[in-house]
Amino acid sequence: MKLSKKILLSFTLCLFISPVFAEQESFKETEVKATQGNVKSQFNLGVMYWKGQDVAQSYIQAFEWFTKAAVQGDIDAQFNLGVMYSKGLGVTQNDAKAFEWYSKAASQGHVYAQNVVGTKYVKGLGVTQSNIQAFEWFSKAAAQGNEDAQNNLGTMYSDAQGITKDKVKAFEWYGKAAAQGHVDAQYNLGVMYERGEGVAQSYAKAVEWYSKAATQGDSYAQNNLGVMYSKGLGVTQNDAKAFEWYSKAASHGHVYAQNTIGGKYQKGLGVTQSNIKAFEWYSKAAAQGDAYAQYNLAEMYKSGLGVTQSNAKAFEWYGKAADQGHAQAKLMLARLQ
Repeated sequence: MKLSKKILLSFTLCLFISPVFAEQESFKETEVKATQGNVKSQFNLGVMYWKGQDVAQSYIQAFEWFTKAAVQGDIDAQFNLGVMYSKGLGVTQNDAKAFEWYSKAASQGHVYAQNVVGTKYVKGLGVTQSNIQAFEWFSKAAAQGNEDAQNNLGTMYSDAQGITKDKVKAFEWYGKAAAQGHVDAQYNLGVMYERGEGVAQSYAKAVEWYSKAATQGDSYAQNNLGVMYSKGLGVTQNDAKAFEWYSKAASHGHVYAQNTIGGKYQKGLGVTQSNIKAFEWYSKAAAQGDAYAQYNLAEMYKSGLGVTQSNAKAFEWYGKAADQGHAQAKLMLARLQ
């Protein structure tokens, strides 16, 4: 069963639009006040240029006005400058400058910026890599209730990044994020319940949390629900339900689910048997580099199942699987040579 936990140190790279903008002043009114040095008007003018609202869209002008507001200490403008430097919008892309502006906003308590700064430290983007610093900034944002930071903090505790490993603490922070609907945290809670990490093992609870994440479209959770239904873990065994969830994951590109769907079609488990469909799904997974799917594809070619028989094609796919260390593929290669 593949249950590899997703290490998703996520951060927001969307423009921050302050509620002040809801005042809906006209462009001209905003421009006059901004030119006079009004910091909120400078910020709002930047938003107007960004969105092309009542004026021709211009990242360059947006950058200019966000800068004016940022140097006056406006934290939302500082955050937006971080976004623009990070993405190279209206200015040459520069990770160091992005980090500088995110840091200014974060030091003033901007919760999204605090989470981004933590992520930058994890990845070493624009700053020297430091899990300890990342943990510190995730903690600040998490304490303010930011669900991305709470999920990230859970991962830091789970994997001993910048802090001593503590599965109980990891479970606690994943729980806070999951309660806010954070899909990755919901998946991670499912994993912890299934493995009994940081909490008493419970397949039923694992299914509950996988279901929450799966209904939000998470392919890892959808795949794991397929596993649970297939094996009858925490739920009544049901091949049709297993196939349903594997299919959802496979349609989102989940390579393990794609290979599994191929097997379900080949065996007729939870779906009408079809070698042609099996070949189709093995092909999708094999194209993504899955060694098991590559081996299965070779077997289909060797036996002419769902495709015209071809020893040459079988040899090719056995070779791809063997190159990744697939033991049975190596044996088959030796037999065909």
